[in-house]
Amino acid sequence: MPESNASCSFRTSIGGQALIEGILMRGPRKQAIVCRTADGLVEKTEDFVPFKERHPFLGLPFVRGSAVFVDSMIKGMQALSYSASLVPEEEIGEPDKLDLWIQDHFPEEKAQKLIIGTSVVLGIGLSLLLFVFLPSLLVRLLNFKQAFSLPLINLLEGVLRVGILLGYMALVSRVKDIRRLFSYHGAEHKSIFCYEKGLPLTVENVRTQSRFHPRCGTSFLLVVVLVSILVNLLFNFIFPVTNLFARVGCHLLLLPVVVGLSYEMNRWCGGHDNWLSAVLSAPGKWLQRITTNEPDDSMIECAIRALELVIPEEKGSDLWGA
Repeated sequence: MPESNASCSFRTSIGGQALIEGILMRGPRKQAIVCRTADGLVEKTEDFVPFKERHPFLGLPFVRGSAVFVDSMIKGMQALSYSASLVPEEEIGEPDKLDLWIQDHFPEEKAQKLIIGTSVVLGIGLSLLLFVFLPSLLVRLLNFKQAFSLPLINLLEGVLRVGILLGYMALVSRVKDIRRLFSYHGAEHKSIFCYEKGLPLTVENVRTQSRFHPRCGTSFLLVVVLVSILVNLLFNFIFPVTNLFARVGCHLLLLPVVVGLSYEMNRWCGGHDNWLSAVLSAPGKWLQRITTNEPDDSMIECAIRALELVIPEEKGSDLWGA
């Protein structure tokens, strides 16, 4: 099956995220959560004003990347928390001690916000530990006799970041619940492809679509890692830094630049269909071989309903790049 979107009628800005037995879809001004429970599909929709309208500065090129990334993390954690609340109590494990402490010391609504905020902070912290500090530390340990030149150190750190990301994704994909999550991820991609091709949103039409989408948010993570290699190589060529903690500090300071560049590149690739966009989007599609699985019909039904709820009334207002 071809993985190109050349046959699409148009490219939509609608995107989604897999949840626990459900899917989050986000359109230009509305987002929808649809989850499958023992009683059928549960729907939750809400309108929103794009942050670039609320804060025009955050909509500027190279600035919007970081804003979108943080906003997506927060909205994604909120949606995951909601989907988890629909899981029967007998299937839920015991909450951790931190969550219990927050629930005991704060009102329910505030506690929920604190738990989500804590999860976002811990998620960012773990990512920085795995993809920024750990590669620099490992290369530093290998370099105890100054065996490598600074450019080679930067390259080795980058290779380790890619290896850690792929290894982490491959490991978690073996967990049963994560495999189902990745199947919902595949349903999300297939339904969006079907919509972009102008086909009726039916299970039969969605089932035949590719699960590898060029504008996948998960693929964006790999793009960030690859762009960070180039940015850090260039920076250290101009400003050589050898101290471990100084290098980690430089990586952190450059992170908004890396995310901004990655977002603009991803945005450009999503709006073009040529050899360059194919080359630039190829690593992300390779990663999707790990992060997406073929869905069953019940998952496709969930994705279709979530997509239907966010399609704007004004045709074409969800055009990519609009």
